[in-house]
Amino acid sequence: MSRVPALKCWAIVECPLRALCNSDSRFLESLLVKNESDVAQSKYDIDEVVSAQPSGAQPSAQPPPESTPPDVKPISKVAGGMTAALTAARFAWSEMGVVRGSRTLMQLNQKQGVDCPGCAWPEPDGERSHFEFCEEGAKHVADEATKKRVTPEFFAKHSVRELAEQSDLWLNQQGRISHPMVLREGASHYEQLEWQQAFALIARELNSLASPDEAIFYTSGRTSNEAAFLYQLFVRQFGTNNLPDCSNMCHESSGTGMKEALGFGKGTVTLEDFELCDAIFVIGQNPGTNHPRMLTTLLEAKRRGCKIVHINPLPEVGTTRFKHPQEFWNWLGGGTQLADLFLQVRINGDVALLKGIMKEVLDAEERRPGEILDQEFINKHTTGFAEFKDALAHVHLGDILEQSGIRKSQIEDAAKLFINSERVIFCWAMGLTQHKNAVANVQEIVNLMMLRGQLGKSGAGLCPVRGHSNVQGDRTMGIWEQPTPQFLDSLEKEFNFRPPRQHGYDTVHAIQAMHEGKAKVFFALGGNFLSATPDTEYTAEALRRCRLTVHVSTKLNRAHLITGKQALILPCIGRTEIDQQATGPQFVTTENSMAVVEEWRGTLPPASEHLLSEPAIVAGLAKAVSSTNLSLADVKVDWDSLIANYDRIRDAIEQVVPGFENYNERVRQPGGFYLPNPIRQREFKTKDGLAHFTVHPLPLIDLKPDEFLMMTMRSHDQFNTTIYGLDDRYRGIHNGRRVVFLNADDIRLSRLQEGQLVDLVSLFNGQERVARAFRIVPYSIPRRCAATYFPEANVLVPIDHFADKSHTPASKSVVITIRATDESTTEGTKKKD
Repeated sequence: MSRVPALKCWAIVECPLRALCNSDSRFLESLLVKNESDVAQSKYDIDEVVSAQPSGAQPSAQPPPESTPPDVKPISKVAGGMTAALTAARFAWSEMGVVRGSRTLMQLNQKQGVDCPGCAWPEPDGERSHFEFCEEGAKHVADEATKKRVTPEFFAKHSVRELAEQSDLWLNQQGRISHPMVLREGASHYEQLEWQQAFALIARELNSLASPDEAIFYTSGRTSNEAAFLYQLFVRQFGTNNLPDCSNMCHESSGTGMKEALGFGKGTVTLEDFELCDAIFVIGQNPGTNHPRMLTTLLEAKRRGCKIVHINPLPEVGTTRFKHPQEFWNWLGGGTQLADLFLQVRINGDVALLKGIMKEVLDAEERRPGEILDQEFINKHTTGFAEFKDALAHVHLGDILEQSGIRKSQIEDAAKLFINSERVIFCWAMGLTQHKNAVANVQEIVNLMMLRGQLGKSGAGLCPVRGHSNVQGDRTMGIWEQPTPQFLDSLEKEFNFRPPRQHGYDTVHAIQAMHEGKAKVFFALGGNFLSATPDTEYTAEALRRCRLTVHVSTKLNRAHLITGKQALILPCIGRTEIDQQATGPQFVTTENSMAVVEEWRGTLPPASEHLLSEPAIVAGLAKAVSSTNLSLADVKVDWDSLIANYDRIRDAIEQVVPGFENYNERVRQPGGFYLPNPIRQREFKTKDGLAHFTVHPLPLIDLKPDEFLMMTMRSHDQFNTTIYGLDDRYRGIHNGRRVVFLNADDIRLSRLQEGQLVDLVSLFNGQERVARAFRIVPYSIPRRCAATYFPEANVLVPIDHFADKSHTPASKSVVITIRATDESTTEGTKKKD
């Protein structure tokens, strides 16, 4: 299926940027003023910092306190516009240079161009803008393609403990890691080693384990299809299914809920459906910061008359009003209002709200029999409707209003909009998936959509918006601790070995296994595991108890500083860089949120001649392990051949993974190809072939008088755990991150003060966790709710507080209390006199 050409995706404006690129260098240099990131960097200059931490203490797992309070300024009234365009250009040019930066950005997300390593929002099938990227994408690419380098000399100068005293922003700003590095047992500094030495060290540790299940192999969503497939092949040949990934911490709840109800765990829409829909519900998602190119899709839908409903605990500028940065003729206007209806639900009040809307839909059917529900769809394609209807009838309206925080009139407005729309799309993200009842959140959306047959028809469906560029593709390639028997059978047939059948550890249980001594080697293919995971101090201790921790990385992050007895950093090439192998330059492929598989080619020289590609790292490790492991003597894989030409990897994928027939041929077509989606044909791969209505209790949030329900979230100067700067202009925060957003009435009634320095405390199962030195910021947020940025607040998320069935950490449902900070304990960093 092809997508109609979309409005030029929001990006740096074409005409002005071309003019700027043709201007003299003095004008361009004037734009490269000392920006927010530069200001922030000076705040944490390592040569000016004196630590109050004892010299013998372990490196800190948490980011350090901030030496000055953040500035709270008026919130931006509109997303995008000239500010977004100039911010993107300034960041790109300051990191990459004007010419190099402009050329790279113009190749970004183009057909057979450079893939943005950011979010997984899809590109148009048809015509694409010359500037097919957003502000966040420009930051991400510039961050990867920076000219700065972290060399062996850098590591010789700075001890691990010294580095741990720096902010996450400072660590990231140091640049690309240039050489493989090792931290030997008892050492204070990383030192350089050769690739073969690194592979031999890992192989020695892996092969000395009592069981392959004592090793953990984590995967980040930036990993390509080709690297992911080789990785799971090596891990299963080694003998374990311990393949946790970042999906365990984000959309695992979406996949679990949808697969249980519908038999399929991916989204059911394409961009073309957004051209046809009558209403779009955006729930538990902030597209303006987390998926900015989605705003273009919403803008075009709005301009043709589509209604948009935004459901979220915080109002977000991106869904309130938007200026397309490429439409420079509209820069001086007020922008376009996107959301027709904003429902400011309490944190984790989504099930209550959805039940309220569904009750209104069923009441309307009672008043107008046969006019509201899609009885044909319900009767032909679903099961469980009678039980669902009966259970919903017993939910008390008063409980719905109390738990959701939404007025009955607002619920009626949302229901009317839903009923009056022939085609509806529901979009969601972490705001739904990181609660104990996260699977229920997703399945209540499925229930609502099935009432009016909004599955399997054009212009309608489900859209879980993935947060990382290939997190969905990695799962398709077999990165999963619970592989299906069918997948393992195909893998066995293609490679002639018996893969392990016992399920492995997901992310939460992998951390617990390391903490309990059941796992002793940790290997991460990408990511910043320490900062992405819950319960920071518990996770840090789990990593410290390992014999070896290994990270495949492009840049320095906090996970490199909290290590096992030995640690390795293996630097890899990035998406923007040329992947040169024995038969020539290679391309890699990814799968976006809408199951489009597309090829991407880096264009920049690698940051260092000492870097390897992710597939080459996996192959090098596999060869080293198999050469000294007698149990793998009969397992024959020509790793060198696979790395010499990635077409051979794709040929193997074609034999193992359904939907990849003629992979090499189809992926070379501009724009790639769609994977099969049975829901679009109203085929439900459940045991009985039907879609299932599900019944869930109403979650009851019962807080004590001094308690708040806290959610973690990103700032606008952040992608996942990568911090680009200390500003969040869409929430009015500048030059700082350690803030807690509270309702103004709660601040007054709790006898707190705006700007006060406080500690946040979570008490779960009798264990206290503390995040120190946060500033109180009054904000538009429901009563008794609180919001903070991660990873700073991850320390408050208990390791054993996770979603039912999916085991996703409940990072958006953390009960906390707030107490004044003892400022004598927050002097972790002081400037020299």
